[in-house]
Amino acid sequence: MEATEEEFSEVVEQAKIPVVVDFWAEWCGPCRMVSPALESLARQFANRIKLVKVNVDHAPGLSRRFEVQSIPTLLVLRGKEVIGRKIGADSEPSLKAWLERSLAQPA
Repeated sequence: MEATEEEFSEVVEQAKIPVVVDFWAEWCGPCRMVSPALESLARQFANRIKLVKVNVDHAPGLSRRFEVQSIPTLLVLRGKEVIGRKIGADSEPSLKAWLERSLAQPA
C-alpha cells in the first residue's frame, strides 16, 4: 500500500498493528531490489505488521519529518513512535531479523 502525506496519519499512525514504512523512489535501484523481500515479509508477518510505501519524491514533508537522508530507509512505527530504523537494502533474512527485533520492543 502507498501512503501520501495527506493520508499518512490515517494509514500509518492510526493503524491497529505496527507499520513498516518503506521510504523509496522509482529511480532508486536498491529500493527496487529490497521491495520483493519486504513484500515477502509482509506476507510472513500477516496480521502482525502492515507494509506501507512512501515515495520520497511525492512526500518531501514526511522525508524531513523522519530525517530520511538516503533511501531506502525503513521504519517500524507503532502509532507515532519509531521503534525500528534501517537504512539501505539488505537480504530478506537480515530484514526479517531486524523486523523481529523491532517488534520485540516494549510498547
